Amino acid sequence: MGLLNLLTSNPTAFVIIALALALSLTVHEFAHAYVADKLGDPTPRRFGRVTLNPGKHLDPLGTLLLLVAGFGFAKPVPINPANLGRWGTLWVSAAGPISNLLIALVAAILLKVLPHSDLALRVLLTVLGINVVLAVFNLIPIPLLDGSRILGALVPPLGRSLAQFEAQPFSFVLVMVFIYLARSPISGIITAVQGWVLGIVGYV
Repeated sequence: MGLLNLLTSNPTAFVIIALALALSLTVHEFAHAYVADKLGDPTPRRFGRVTLNPGKHLDPLGTLLLLVAGFGFAKPVPINPANLGRWGTLWVSAAGPISNLLIALVAAILLKVLPHSDLALRVLLTVLGINVVLAVFNLIPIPLLDGSRILGALVPPLGRSLAQFEAQPFSFVLVMVFIYLARSPISGIITAVQGWVLGIVGYV
């Protein structure tokens, strides 16, 4: 369900989810850019991506899809693997999902230690849930997602094949079909990771 449906039925939920998505996607892409920059690749900085300004990271089409379809994307951070090497590329790829897991963990800690109102509870649970979804989703080892680049760094011959697949014009459609067909096991993993994050801080 797209966010636009919430705009009239539950405006508060719309604002909470929209802001949480903007925060989470921005931090995710910033993490990629920051780690690449620190590891010696100037490409993200040349494109103005080493910033927490959402305007530099949110993609117009991806944002529109979030609003109308409930699924979207941010602008991929441009990097030059030649400047990073195999393991540098791995860490840059992992930085985004790791940042989302850290945000989820912070939200879980705040749920545990701070007194909060019903609104604060909704905000923290939304932030936690969205970041777990982003982390799990992006770690799926299929083309166009961070997981494929991590797998490619671990197994270079496979990485070259995945990169060639990504270059095909139909790759996005095939990946979306795969995700749709695999939505049940993916949802199960997301639920398990949410429970794990809450369990770490003793909230459950």
